[in-house]
Amino acid sequence: MKIDLLITNVHIFNVYMKRFITGNIAVLDGRFLYVGARGEETFAAQEVVAGNGRHLIPGLIDIHLHIESSMITPATFSHGIIQNGVTTVVSEPHEMANVFGLEGVQEMIRASEECTADILYAIPSSVPATPLETTGGSIEIADIDKLLQDERVVCLGEIMNSVDVLRDPDCKTNQMLKHVRTHYPHLVIEGHTPKKLVDLELARFMFAGVDSDHTEQEVDSMLDRMRNGMFVEIQEKAMRPDIMRILIEEDVADLFCFVTDDVMADSIVADGHLNHLVRKAIAMGMSPERAIYCTTYTPAQRMRLHDRGAVAPNKLADFVLLSDLNTFQIDTVYKRGRCVYDAKRPVKQKRVEGHFPSHFYQSVKLSPLLEDDFTVVVTGASGGDGDVADDVAGVRAKHVSHGVHVHKCRVMEVSNGTTTTKELHREVEVQDGVLQWERAEGLGLVATFERYGRNGNRAYGLITGSTIKRGAIATTYSHDNHNLLVVGHNAADMALAANTVIADQGGFCVVADGQVLAHVPLPVGGILSEEPLDTFGPAVKRLREAMESLGYEHYNPIMSISTHSLPVSPALKLTDLGLIDVHAGTIVPLLVES
Repeated sequence: MKIDLLITNVHIFNVYMKRFITGNIAVLDGRFLYVGARGEETFAAQEVVAGNGRHLIPGLIDIHLHIESSMITPATFSHGIIQNGVTTVVSEPHEMANVFGLEGVQEMIRASEECTADILYAIPSSVPATPLETTGGSIEIADIDKLLQDERVVCLGEIMNSVDVLRDPDCKTNQMLKHVRTHYPHLVIEGHTPKKLVDLELARFMFAGVDSDHTEQEVDSMLDRMRNGMFVEIQEKAMRPDIMRILIEEDVADLFCFVTDDVMADSIVADGHLNHLVRKAIAMGMSPERAIYCTTYTPAQRMRLHDRGAVAPNKLADFVLLSDLNTFQIDTVYKRGRCVYDAKRPVKQKRVEGHFPSHFYQSVKLSPLLEDDFTVVVTGASGGDGDVADDVAGVRAKHVSHGVHVHKCRVMEVSNGTTTTKELHREVEVQDGVLQWERAEGLGLVATFERYGRNGNRAYGLITGSTIKRGAIATTYSHDNHNLLVVGHNAADMALAANTVIADQGGFCVVADGQVLAHVPLPVGGILSEEPLDTFGPAVKRLREAMESLGYEHYNPIMSISTHSLPVSPALKLTDLGLIDVHAGTIVPLLVES
């Protein structure tokens, strides 16, 4: 019998039996034809590969991630993940949707058409995530219908605004959920389910149609989810010993999978991608069989991708050959029966520009900032509800109190190990109506500027904790609105960092003592680079090191600072509308009291 490819003498992972079985595989027309003992006596193959006792597993499948989190284009992302054994991903492009709306999603899909990896897509369900921010675009119910005409769109992306889902039956998110349940009853609905949602609130959230979670986990709340049939997607920050013990010891292999969610480009270069989580799970005591099962079969079943995730007849011939199972050492990767990566002969990626429409490269509509733009004028400074004045850019408000007063202010505290923050209250001087933040010991300023040319909003807050202790950082990579965010300890450095980013049409810049220490341009929508991975990864590493040199103490300082403006992540965040009390879902003033 004529076939395209025969691989002999391999230990094949059988997902149905959850164990390895020694044999051969035959591939025809990009799919597995046969798995078993028959070999060259039965098949006339165009190519025969000697397995030599290696382990063969299905291609890894990551069903929850955001390509934009790596700050690279789909083509570069595909190049990076293929060499790490990942052959299928489901990406939710809500970052690009926040910048360009429906067009942003469509252009990300179009840019993925010729990628080696299968890049499938989730419809962003929360753009904007809340009404408490200004974005460049939005996703509406009519957009769902348009996107579902594309077969590469396989689910409704993470429902993030759980507060409104539970308290406001007529909110936009509930309207979306009702529309999907009515018109697309079999569509998978992904969830961002805060760990505080348990018992009745969890049941109500699931009753609305949300039946998965990928957030930080606690043992009790995770078990509550699993007992109710919610599918749990475990990202690296949830891989703590107490959580892993449950995943290893309990019979829950069909209720969870591993996902990456957000991975920086330098981490892909240094550590890998989903394969990194497989290695970590094995090192933490999980059997290789379960770790592989939960990165291949269970994610495929969750997304109803029934044509992959297994080495079996008629499944896509996406597979990985491993020279060492326990260390997950990858030799070769095959996509649809074709070798697309060989560790002995790696292929360097070529730089390709212009994947996106021309206006995607001109999305930062901000004039250069002045040092006075970081002068914080406050009203109500003599008592009552203090707030930042509307006319902040160096122009004193008419009705501010004079003299020096000490006022209690809300402060965002950054902590290592998490992207959530805490709200602290600290006393800060106000002189002639101007907040003396540069004189406040241990505090910095965080500011955000609306950058789409829609309203010119700007807002200010104070920051402390595991953030920088000197200098400044500016970025347009600020979840999810991607307005210009600046953190710093003096106005001069903040202005220089901000203006470097504006001139680059988006990106990151780190400044200290009037000198640019590192900057990474992100000209595509202000959030993506078209640099190849082998040059962009090191640039991101230098950026991270520059942030750390200013005193940033965090396992991922880039992700930490970029979530300072995320109004669905507790507890105190800043958008262009002001400081956000995330739990209450309201804007709160900078000044607490006199």
